[in-house]
Amino acid sequence: MKKWLLIICMMFMLGGCGKETPENVLSNLKKEVTNIKSYKITGNMEISNDEETFTYSLESYYLKDNYYKVILVNQTNNHEQIILKNNDDIYVITPALNKSFKFQSEWPGNSSQAYLLGNIIKDIENDAKTEVTESENGYIIKTSVNYPNNDDLKYQKIYLNDKKMIEKVEVYDENDIVKIKVTFDNMDLKAGLKENDFKLEEYIKEQPKNENNNSDEKSEKTCENDSETSCEEQINNNETSDNTTNDNTLNNKTEETTNIENIIYPLYIPSNTYLTSSETIETGNGNRVILTFSGEKNFVLIEEATIANSDMEIVPVYGEPLLLSESIGALSANSLSWDVNNISYYLASTELTVSEMQSIANSLGNTTLVSNTK
Repeated sequence: MKKWLLIICMMFMLGGCGKETPENVLSNLKKEVTNIKSYKITGNMEISNDEETFTYSLESYYLKDNYYKVILVNQTNNHEQIILKNNDDIYVITPALNKSFKFQSEWPGNSSQAYLLGNIIKDIENDAKTEVTESENGYIIKTSVNYPNNDDLKYQKIYLNDKKMIEKVEVYDENDIVKIKVTFDNMDLKAGLKENDFKLEEYIKEQPKNENNNSDEKSEKTCENDSETSCEEQINNNETSDNTTNDNTLNNKTEETTNIENIIYPLYIPSNTYLTSSETIETGNGNRVILTFSGEKNFVLIEEATIANSDMEIVPVYGEPLLLSESIGALSANSLSWDVNNISYYLASTELTVSEMQSIANSLGNTTLVSNTK
């Protein structure tokens, strides 16, 4: 009897008795990630639109109890932005401009995030049809994704290495085309991070101040009402008072200003929608361009060249961070704001979908800004 038991055991071993089941692979991965107290991950992320692929260097930090920091640097123009979540708030910081969007949001728990381990595990748990297949170097996990602000993204493939840890994530559209690819080069799963590593103050830069410098008084593009019509009216109504204040000091000093010499037009416009007016307004810091589009989908696009703030500018946003091709934008109910290539954009509409706003924003990134300082 013992002889037969030994033979049966050997047959199971030769037949792959010790092989991990898909259930075990998922269970062990979940346990590994759940037990992490803090991590630091470096790698890169590629975002593809219909014409171009944009590559970012990536640093992702996590501390248990909801602390996150994601540093993204565009490899084409060196544009750096930081998503920071600490015990207080959520910020999207642009260090070069000394500027930050401050969000009231449930980020990152309200959507998929291919660069955060916890969110990847959440996607696996939320998909009852999760598939696990063995690959040459490890395993591939396929799950659906949840990107509320980007309906084009449908599913992802999560690649595990021979140590059964995540090394790459690919997010696909309905045509099976990779739109986002995140590759992890190095993982420190015992990073020993502290709450002090997630402070906003770390990214506030002190700019040289002029005694008469009033750069902190420059007018804001943000509107109380997100309607494109009221936004334009508010900007025009406030312009006179802004210029009066600036004129009191401009005669006594030379102020750094930036001008948009070439207006940047979107390469994507919704069908049956046309540019109906273009207005350039002089401000105390340069000029501002207001483009009005009318037709089936009415919207207003505002462009303004940027200079670094002397003090950290914090812009409150009731909305979500939105990943664009070349930047991280601030999405609210009827507007989208973002900074790229030394220019600030503000897009307002009550008729555009989020996908259309994103397409317009991404099409603007294909043209570089021509600006001057005087």
